[in-house]
Amino acid sequence: MEFFHSVNIDFLGKKWYFLAFSLIFSVAGIFSMLFWHGIPWGVDFRGGTLVYVKFSHTPNFREIRAAMDHAGLKDPKIQPYDRPANNEVLIDLSQKETNERAIDIGQNQIIGALQTNVPAGKQCGAAAGAIGGCDLNNASTLTITNYLKDKDPLRIGGGAEADQKYAAQTQAVVAYRNTLGGVFTSIDQLNGNGVDPAVVAALKDGFFVSDFGVRHVEIVGPTVGAQLQKQAFWATVYSLAGMLVYLGFRFEWIYGVAAVVTVFHDTLITVGAFSLTKTDISLTVIAAILTLIGYSNNDTIVVFDRIRENIKLMRRESLADIVNRSINQTLSRTILTAGLTFLTVLALFLFGGEVLRGFSLALVIGILIGTYSSIAIAAPILVAYQDWRMQKGKRPVAPPGKAR
Repeated sequence: MEFFHSVNIDFLGKKWYFLAFSLIFSVAGIFSMLFWHGIPWGVDFRGGTLVYVKFSHTPNFREIRAAMDHAGLKDPKIQPYDRPANNEVLIDLSQKETNERAIDIGQNQIIGALQTNVPAGKQCGAAAGAIGGCDLNNASTLTITNYLKDKDPLRIGGGAEADQKYAAQTQAVVAYRNTLGGVFTSIDQLNGNGVDPAVVAALKDGFFVSDFGVRHVEIVGPTVGAQLQKQAFWATVYSLAGMLVYLGFRFEWIYGVAAVVTVFHDTLITVGAFSLTKTDISLTVIAAILTLIGYSNNDTIVVFDRIRENIKLMRRESLADIVNRSINQTLSRTILTAGLTFLTVLALFLFGGEVLRGFSLALVIGILIGTYSSIAIAAPILVAYQDWRMQKGKRPVAPPGKAR
């Protein structure tokens, strides 16, 4: 199937427009990374604390940020998580500790910042100093169990029997909280759901419910983040080096250089776009970039392979004419493959949610730029190198189809 027949677009004649386009976006990305926003490393690489919070209502990000600032948590990254209907928010703190105490600190900081309307008179005893305090949405299992044992609403009187029964009642509370997505809107919701009425009454006396619940906390240490940065860098370098060696052996070394320059161009613009939009670069984004290196290289090889075939068939024509003819001959195939792939990743970007947003964004940008660069960057490099050799009085580039 072909979209175009007998196409004769002078791509090389428009090389200066292509160069201007690439320079604008490349320079903008470089300036953003060096002077404006820097490289927006995600928590995987820079280290920090991630806190997943679910609200009972649609979260107001401006109010959340104001609460964070008031609590002394400066410049947290706040973004929606999962589907909007779930009312979940991911809060990224720059906290660098790596032990279990750091998890407690991060959780308590978020809870303290968001608990703006704590009812007076709630006394949950020693549990008040624990994680979540008297907030039933954020109280730990130990906090609730200790409170019930101290209040003894079932009149058991202590001992092993009390430990067992109140632990079971606590599990029922936590289990039902989980079925609600982690957030009670009223303690009365426990009635008739496996919790004794006396226990519900005791909880109402000592606890309140906020409009949010901290679902999960995870940390990445700065040492691990630095190691991941190094590994991501070398993974990219090794892939480029392998590509250069392969193309230098399969074609000519200048073809390998052109392909590597093209992929570097694609990677620079993609990372620059992440910097300009201040979108975090996570491990999944690095995986997408490595995927795009292979995708862009594949597109470039298709054009190079057609150039190699045409050099043997069109010996009397200039390399510029051969390159133009080769790009036009592969244009239909390029649009078909790139277009279908682009539609797939665009759907992933639009409907994949926040979890896949960085990964799909890298693919969307990379496929567009990778397809463009195979036509507008890689092939003109061959012609420019040929012209340079001719000006120096050297023989033209050896035909890539020569016997080895």
